[in-house]
Amino acid sequence: MKITIIGAGNMGGAIARGLAKGTIFAENEITCTTKSNATLEKLRSTNPQMNLTPDNIRAVAGADIILFAVKPWLMKEVIEQVKPYLAPDRSQIYISVAAGIPCQQLEEWIESYNVIRVIPNTAIEIGESMTFITASDLSMPQIGIVGKIFSELGNTMIVPESQLAACTALASCGIAFAMRYIQASAQGGVEIGIKASDAQKIVEHTVIGAAKLLLAKEAHPAVEIDKVTTPGGITIRGLNEMEHAGFSSAVIRGLKECVK
Repeated sequence: MKITIIGAGNMGGAIARGLAKGTIFAENEITCTTKSNATLEKLRSTNPQMNLTPDNIRAVAGADIILFAVKPWLMKEVIEQVKPYLAPDRSQIYISVAAGIPCQQLEEWIESYNVIRVIPNTAIEIGESMTFITASDLSMPQIGIVGKIFSELGNTMIVPESQLAACTALASCGIAFAMRYIQASAQGGVEIGIKASDAQKIVEHTVIGAAKLLLAKEAHPAVEIDKVTTPGGITIRGLNEMEHAGFSSAVIRGLKECVK
């Protein structure tokens, strides 16, 4: 099976490098395109067996899967460029990682129903993405193929397209929110006397541990919070002070703002 990634910039390049480490595609079965020679050379330095070219038309020839990773405002132009060279009659699969362009619009541009939208987050770079997969028809067999591919790059969830914006807020915007918490906590650590680099490492591992604990035990956060908030203790005092400042409300309001 061969895959072509059109637009191997930050996201497309991360997907390509992740797939090259997986078991579904051999490195020489991955073709990437980008307008930037510097980006192509960067990919070539890490993955010399990949097929790398600035030519989108040449890249789609013979591909079983074509992944469009260009900016949303370039999507129609790029699809129109390669459309005469696509092969929907032989069940070619088309994947878009562009936000904001619905499946129906992509299907009209490509003139195929084998279109799947995939929204990863930036942790895909290290194989830890929370990736959402959707299509006009969630029962189509291509969903399973795409799910298997992206499961090698982290966790996947198949969702109705109507929920995609909300899921994106939680995972794609949410990764920035989590990093802002890490940043703020590390700054607080400095204020209470810990060296900056040590404070950041402490917070990073604390957040990883909290997430892994919830995942491993399939527990609700409130249950685990109760275990560390002893009566009159410092943890409950800290939590209550954060709530007085609007911590939970700010998080919820920020998420709601993302889906307006």
